[in-house]
Amino acid sequence: MISLSVAWDDIGGLVDAHERFLAGARVEADVRGPVLESWKRCRSVGLQPHQLLLPYEAGLSLDELFLRAAEPVLAELLDSLDEMGTVLAVCDGRGRVIQRLGGAKGLRERLDAVHFAPGFDASEGVAGTNGVGTALAQRGPVYVVGREHFADCLQPFACAGSPVRNPLSGRVEAVLDLTCLRDDGDPAMLRLVRAAAQAIEDRLLDQATERERALLAAYHRAALAAGGAPRPPDHVVPDHGGDQLGRIDLAVLREKAEELIASPNRTLDEVLLSGGRVATLLRRQVFGAAGETGAAVEARILGGPRLTGLGLPVTPPSDAEADGSAKAAAPASRRARAHPARARAAVPPASRPVETVGDILDGAGSRLLLLGEPGVGRLAVLARRRLEFLHEAGSRIGTTLDVTRTAEELAEVMVPRFADFVAVDLPDAVLRGEEPEELGGLDALRRVAIRSLRRQSHHLYDVGDTVAYVPSTPQARCLETRQSVMEPVLAEAGGWFAQDPQRLERVLASGVHSLITVPLRARGTTLGVVSLYRSVRPAPFEDDDLSLAQELVGRAAVCIDNARRYTREHNTALTLQRSLLPKGRPEQSAVEVACRYLPAQAGVGGDWFDVIPLSGARVALVVGDVVGHGLHAAATMGRLRTAVQNFCSLDLPPDDLLTHLDDLVGRLDRGEGWAVDSTHADSGIVGATCLYAVYDPVSRRCTLTCAGHPLPAVVAPDGTVEFIDLPSGQLLGLGGMPFETVELELAEGSQLVLYTDGLVEDRHRDIDSGLDGLRTVLAAAGRAPEDTCEAVLDALLPVRPGDDVALLVARTHVLGPDRIAEWELPSDPAVVSGARSAVTAQLAAWGLDELAFTTELIASELVTNAIRHAVGPVQLRLLRDRALICEVSDGSSTSPRLRRARSEDEGGRGLFLVARLTERWGTRYTPSGKVIWTEQPLP
Repeated sequence: MISLSVAWDDIGGLVDAHERFLAGARVEADVRGPVLESWKRCRSVGLQPHQLLLPYEAGLSLDELFLRAAEPVLAELLDSLDEMGTVLAVCDGRGRVIQRLGGAKGLRERLDAVHFAPGFDASEGVAGTNGVGTALAQRGPVYVVGREHFADCLQPFACAGSPVRNPLSGRVEAVLDLTCLRDDGDPAMLRLVRAAAQAIEDRLLDQATERERALLAAYHRAALAAGGAPRPPDHVVPDHGGDQLGRIDLAVLREKAEELIASPNRTLDEVLLSGGRVATLLRRQVFGAAGETGAAVEARILGGPRLTGLGLPVTPPSDAEADGSAKAAAPASRRARAHPARARAAVPPASRPVETVGDILDGAGSRLLLLGEPGVGRLAVLARRRLEFLHEAGSRIGTTLDVTRTAEELAEVMVPRFADFVAVDLPDAVLRGEEPEELGGLDALRRVAIRSLRRQSHHLYDVGDTVAYVPSTPQARCLETRQSVMEPVLAEAGGWFAQDPQRLERVLASGVHSLITVPLRARGTTLGVVSLYRSVRPAPFEDDDLSLAQELVGRAAVCIDNARRYTREHNTALTLQRSLLPKGRPEQSAVEVACRYLPAQAGVGGDWFDVIPLSGARVALVVGDVVGHGLHAAATMGRLRTAVQNFCSLDLPPDDLLTHLDDLVGRLDRGEGWAVDSTHADSGIVGATCLYAVYDPVSRRCTLTCAGHPLPAVVAPDGTVEFIDLPSGQLLGLGGMPFETVELELAEGSQLVLYTDGLVEDRHRDIDSGLDGLRTVLAAAGRAPEDTCEAVLDALLPVRPGDDVALLVARTHVLGPDRIAEWELPSDPAVVSGARSAVTAQLAAWGLDELAFTTELIASELVTNAIRHAVGPVQLRLLRDRALICEVSDGSSTSPRLRRARSEDEGGRGLFLVARLTERWGTRYTPSGKVIWTEQPLP
């Protein structure tokens, strides 16, 4: 029986222990050891007690031989459970439920509700602590009741589970589980399920082949002839100073026993176990009555210090020793039973061990650990190592969607376990993500990855070099025929020498002796070639090595092709996004601008920035971020940027502009955009953020409006940094709420820093720490905007940013008084002539006499219209910037309209003349009225 450190009915104590365990407290004294170890495993894989997601797979079944052995045992067990209200579940060796038998209807319905039903996965890694998964994880019988279950939904139940092994292979074929309601639970369930598993294993052993039985019988005859002692009962774990032989020790012993059977020139081995114990393994030959030949490995556990000299190859045992009838060390007998075929020994054709703790006894004598055939055993060891290698390679190759990194991972896996030097060559088209043309033997490649066991690697090309193989080389033949090429003796490979005879002579002298070249092929296309060399290890490549290399390179080729396809899609989206971002910096003198855009490694996003000149020498600064990534986010970003530019041409106030943009995003989110067809409708977006700022170099006033965007920073000329406290506003697209504006005055030379959230926030850093880091970097006086951008990105961005980043730094300029002229005019037509004279005089002072006639006419027409049709005071202003700007403001909100006058009309030609004489003109509205403005290019 298994001793318990807490009563199974102590539900209250377990509730408290479970909660304390989840909180990180120590609960060793309150929870049984196997349960606690299971809880730790569940926590390590990230399971949440309140939420399980069990995989489902239809059509599962068990092996026919197992079912034939299990059917009578299960039928007998169900008869004994008839009055207990218990469900019997039969699961496969991976913990997936295959059958569910017996039990009352109410219990079955409750089990259906928690998905403990055929097809669902009950392994510990997805379902937490339970009878099936934990028995499988611990490789032994378990009883779990109530709060001992890790998952909340399983706590109303009690269950007992036991794995069923094939005694010939040691493999877990199935798991038996008895489940009932917690109040009906009984520890006797554990004895029932364990006895059923034992009976099925015995019936499986009865199905052993005559050869396997003959080898086992031969070993028993030899052991009994030597006077071996009877074996203790099954499942008794030997005690060595109070410590049990754990599962790790058993696994080590089994692996060493397999290697010992597979090694024809070794008889003894020594294995250091936990607790300072030493296991001595002895390999002996056995012969069956019909001439069957096998090898047995016996184990003896010693508690003393480590012995020496036992790990070296020794002379094989004599025939007398092999028969067990002479003076050999007498092994103790296995269980003496009438039918030797029912003994629980491992008799695998592939030399795999039994995984029962009763197979190993302590210093009273040796006991049989493994029995098999040496030739098959060698193949079994090689096959197991090959599977382990393939499993490791599968987990290490293709961890990223980067072509170069995937090639490097392939080289890292191959060296030193398979080869001593590996080189991976790919065409440039694959590195760019393009669809590669079919490679030929003469095509130039690029060396992408190298891995060498020695410091002085022997290769013709370095990473980044162009590789052009001559036609006779194995690499060229490999590309031409699309077949792997093996050169077990490079000294005899004349075609290989033709690449560079002098250099390759030195390579051979250094010890390189064999080569395998494998084409990287995926989906019918050759992506490159892999070259594998051996030099340090004495054994040259063999046919088995060639097939293993082909399988590994084939897996890597699929990963490289996936990375290439991703690179192509990423480059396409990035090209689209960059085509939608500003190509250059517009002409304006209000601010000195520096900007950066960095796409994320995982995919392009919807970040954008813009600098838009406005009327009156003003400038608009915009930074935005569309939620999401990919082509749709990039396309939506382009639509929003175009909309902002159009709204800016209307000279809308910042809050009105964001209101219009909010409406546009809402309509896009509702799918009101055009679609090519009904199957490719515009997919909805969650929203977007935006920060819009307008700076006036005449008044040094900056007006800002925010829609859910990170706060901008202002760096004063002395280096002081301040984040502007803007009302954050809601995301664009939500609608219904007005946007607020903030106006502040900036000193000349101040820097306005706008950015997206990818600069200050990621998975490993919250926004507060990101803003603190940004403040620290910006705190520098007299730095140019370009230098500010570089400093910020160097300090805050990782090598591979997880989100794209837009950064805009604008240093403010001021339009001085010597470049501004303005006049307040009363609403009297008589002042028009005086205005014309004042304009002419000012242009003469600026040296712009060439513009005097047209500017005088423009000012006269605009002032006359304002006096005639508007109200309030009239102001005339001239600004000498990159263009000559003429502005007339009044107190009316009526917009002038350009029209074409008919021949008999007396008026209506004034604005037509203004439009013809100027480069641009327009109207913008102010809180007190409107401004009519014009721009003329300077001579």
